[in-house]
Amino acid sequence: QVQLVESGGGLVQTGDSANLSCAASGRTFYNLAMCWFRQVSGKEREFVATVSWSGDNTYYEDSVKGRFTISRDNAKNTVYLQMSNLQREDTAVYYCAASRRVWTTAPNYNHWGQGTQVTVSS
Repeated sequence: QVQLVESGGGLVQTGDSANLSCAASGRTFYNLAMCWFRQVSGKEREFVATVSWSGDNTYYEDSVKGRFTISRDNAKNTVYLQMSNLQREDTAVYYCAASRRVWTTAPNYNHWGQGTQVTVSS
């Protein structure tokens, strides 16, 4: 079993940057693919970015390409999401997820954090 705890959300202004962290515990972290999803109330959970276990491969949702960067530190059992030039449409609850393989769809991830709210105001 993997426990995931996100941190770093909050209220920011349009154009600002924010950094999210997800700390993992409970089993070996280094062989898990990690992913960030986000969800707006009343909508489906949306893929944001994912990183392979080695960190060598990353994939992004089109709207965040060039603005968000996913990375991981296997020594710290932590995955990060650096977000820049935030827009109001980035407002959501951001979730960290883990799986044995890289996926971009939520049902393929069986370990989830509790989520952290990011609110972008103009």
